[in-house]
Amino acid sequence: MDGVLVIDKPKGPTSFDVVRQVRGLLRVKKVGHTGTLDPMATGVLPLCLGEATKVAGFITEGDKAYDAVVRLGAETDTQDAEGKVVAEAPVPALTAALLEEVLGRFRGSFDQVPPMYSAVKVGGKRLYELARAGEEVERASRHVTVYELVLRDFSANQLRLSVRCSKGFFVRTLAYDIGRALGCGAHLEALRRTTSGPFTLAQALPLADLAELAREPEALARRLVPISQALTDLPAVHVSAADAVRVSHGVPVEAPAHPGRVRVVGPSDALLAVAEVVRGRLRYLRVLV
Repeated sequence: MDGVLVIDKPKGPTSFDVVRQVRGLLRVKKVGHTGTLDPMATGVLPLCLGEATKVAGFITEGDKAYDAVVRLGAETDTQDAEGKVVAEAPVPALTAALLEEVLGRFRGSFDQVPPMYSAVKVGGKRLYELARAGEEVERASRHVTVYELVLRDFSANQLRLSVRCSKGFFVRTLAYDIGRALGCGAHLEALRRTTSGPFTLAQALPLADLAELAREPEALARRLVPISQALTDLPAVHVSAADAVRVSHGVPVEAPAHPGRVRVVGPSDALLAVAEVVRGRLRYLRVLV
C-alpha cells in the first residue's frame, strides 16, 4: 500500500497517535506524517504510506493554511487554550481599522521565535521537554513568511483569522504576538489546518471513518494520493525515456528550468526524483526509481 492518505485529524490525539492508529488499522508497517499538528488542532494531516515515506520530508516543505480563533485578554504558558493563564489584561476597544493596522505587521517575511512548548530541538532536547521540566531557554528565531492573513470576524475579545504561511510558522506565536501588539495579551483558542502543501480538506478522511474504510480495500485505494501526485506544488521537469534511465542511475541531466527545487517526471508521468536545478542541471535530492 503506497501513497499519501490525507486524514482530517480530530482534536485530542497527537500526530503520532494518528500514525499509530493508521498503522494498526491498515496493517501497514511504514507510515509517516508530514509535519505535526498540536493535539488541540484539527484538519489536514497527510500521512505517507509505504514507498511514499521516501518523499515525506519534501511534503513537509510545502506551505500551510489555517483557520484560527484568537482569544484576547489572557496569555498562557503554552500560547494556546491548553495552557495555564499566566497574565491577564483588559482588551482595548476594537475596530476593523485598529486590527488591520496590527495584522499588517505580521504579513510578509520576518523572524519568529518558536514557543517553549514546541517540538523544536535545542541542545538535543525538544523544547516542550525542557518547558515541562520548568526550564526556559533562549531560542533562535526562524525566518518565516505569511503570504496571507485575513481578518474574518471579531468580537469584544475574540478574532477569527485565516492564515497562509511558510513551513515552520507557529500560529500560536502569532496569537501571542497579536496580543502583545494590542497590549492585552492573547492565546490561540482553536486551530484548523485547511491546506498542507497540495493537500486540502476536500481530500481529507475523518479519522473516525478510517476503521470502516479499512474493511473496503477498493474504496481505501481510491483515497490514496499516488506518489506521482504527492509533490504537485513543486515545478515539474519532464524528461525523455533516455534521460529517465540516466536519472535512475543518478546521472545529472540538463534542465531548462529556473533554479530551485523540482520534481523530475518521466514519459509516463511517473515521479522519478526530487532535485534542485543548479546551473542548468539537475542535482538529485532523492531518486525514487
